[in-house]
Amino acid sequence: MSAVLFLYRHVLKIELQGSTNSIRANKPEHVPAVMTKDEVQRVLKRLSGVSLLMAQVMYGSGIRVSECVQLRVKDLDMEYLTITVHDGKGEKDRVTILPASLVEPLQAHLLKVQQIHNRDLEHGFGQVGLPYALARKYSNVDREWGWQYVFPSTTLAKEKETGIVRRWYTSESTIQKAVKKAIRDAGINKHASCHTFRHSFATHLLQAGYDIRTVQELLGHKDVKTTMIYTHVLQRGGLAVKSPLDT
Repeated sequence: MSAVLFLYRHVLKIELQGSTNSIRANKPEHVPAVMTKDEVQRVLKRLSGVSLLMAQVMYGSGIRVSECVQLRVKDLDMEYLTITVHDGKGEKDRVTILPASLVEPLQAHLLKVQQIHNRDLEHGFGQVGLPYALARKYSNVDREWGWQYVFPSTTLAKEKETGIVRRWYTSESTIQKAVKKAIRDAGINKHASCHTFRHSFATHLLQAGYDIRTVQELLGHKDVKTTMIYTHVLQRGGLAVKSPLDT
């Protein structure tokens, strides 16, 4: 519709008369794939190292894979058990939960990451990419520990625009491939992926009796209708109707 209006108004220079409102096509609603708690554990058991930790963070906090790889050290609050997601979908910030069971594994992981960062600094590197040109506003802030990525890349790479050699975050495809393989090895015949951890996080919270508004806030959904789609798993069969074969 927008393209047609643009064609008439700005290309053909014809102003349409009367109302231009019309019936718009509705996006089809797809029921998300959700793993059971047992299936999640089966997948996690087939992961190890950093891939396991990233998968645990995605499932335990309900964050997207893009949000996971871009987490920075300062985004984790080990005492208050929170994760702050900056510039999530729609460029919105939100706070979600940090599982208490991941505090020690994350602390041990960050010790290794800090050793890598210190080694980079010793060799004249250690600069990380910052949002909104903060590096120009605050000198050397891009070398500070708090701004480093929680899951950094294993290699350094030169930034095309500036020529600065930086250590970026782990590629999304790296964890996606690892999770896909773990799902196959676990024998789970569902159209599952990294994003399924987020779907499972929301569904399992609702199954545990948490308020849907709370889940909405943790997921960062603008409209509660988006969160409502997870309630389908709480129903038995079609619309919670009991089959006559079971009566």
